[in-house]
Amino acid sequence: RKICRNCKCGLEEHDIQMEEEAQRKVGRLFEDSRYAGVADRIRSDMETRLLEQQPRLSNHLIARKNRLGGTLTVSTAEPADGNRTARRYIELLPRDKQPIEGSQGAMYRRRQLARQLPEHDQDPSRCHDLSAAEVKQMEEFVKKYKAEALGVGDVMLPHQVGGSAAFAQAAGEASAGERGVGDGAAQAQRDYRCNRCKQPMQQGDPAVFAERAGSEHLWHPGCFCCSACDEILVDLVYFWKRGKLYCGRHYCDTERPRCGGCDEVWTQLIFSKEYTQAEEQNWHLKHFCCFECDCVLAGEIYVMEQDKPVCKPCYMKKYARSCQSCQGSIEPEAQRVTLGEFSWHADPTCFLCSCCGIPLVGLRFLPHQAMIFCSADCRGKVV
Repeated sequence: RKICRNCKCGLEEHDIQMEEEAQRKVGRLFEDSRYAGVADRIRSDMETRLLEQQPRLSNHLIARKNRLGGTLTVSTAEPADGNRTARRYIELLPRDKQPIEGSQGAMYRRRQLARQLPEHDQDPSRCHDLSAAEVKQMEEFVKKYKAEALGVGDVMLPHQVGGSAAFAQAAGEASAGERGVGDGAAQAQRDYRCNRCKQPMQQGDPAVFAERAGSEHLWHPGCFCCSACDEILVDLVYFWKRGKLYCGRHYCDTERPRCGGCDEVWTQLIFSKEYTQAEEQNWHLKHFCCFECDCVLAGEIYVMEQDKPVCKPCYMKKYARSCQSCQGSIEPEAQRVTLGEFSWHADPTCFLCSCCGIPLVGLRFLPHQAMIFCSADCRGKVV
């Protein structure tokens, strides 16, 4: 598991600065793909940090003609225009998701980068104990999604895409001769609509295009989201499948079962033919284990605590409730009576009147804090 040994939180929950590693990860994702040039820009950006703006956009979103950070691509004729388009793109994002360095949005970006693009989905060396056959199978899987689904969005003004008859028709242009000039261009600009919310684009505002979706599709910056988790696609990295946008994680989920036990945030895709299913999740056979002590749970009694499987000994030690009567821990398979924060064994020796000792299992009773009574008379004698 890629989690903190102390608190068991994932890396994304800790305020750890991993910007260069994040850039390397995105760069590796695009290697050997049709977007390999993006990886080169990322490497260049790592060597030429932009330090002049305070507060400044996170390095991955500073648009320059020859120093384009991260994966944001801005199609304009002049670098100055590109900078304005990039800034406007940022302004159109929800405020708490704008990647301004040192802000909540920058932290959101780091966390989503870890969440949406798990290294386990890209690099066999990041997976645990794969066989040679499984490594080869994963390499083929990665090669396939790079060729068929992976892409990076382009940010530009809607009328700049041009050249597509389908796009012209979707934009409401009367003829190719009107495109880009006079009232025809203005009308087309007003008629561009977001592929997600179906609302019109505002004149002069940039849109996001996904090459694999076709030039007839465009999105508001805040609408360029994964269709599964509804989160903004970090660094504009998307996967396209059957007319839908996905982040890397959820695209891979549509292709392969994902193990629920490799770790609690980043999980490893299953390439082995042998795996088990429990709690509506898929698990490597040896990964269906106790979240506390890592003992294998196959064929054993376990309890789900906070969506994590826990063995019976660890449950009794850390999670079990104490009986208010005998003060003993209540086993997970034992019948119990729970009232608010108080619990009792559901048997005549424990669930009884706190005054006269009459067993109350299956009977009406009067509670008072950690005590229970068979009648108002008994309660009056004690309280």
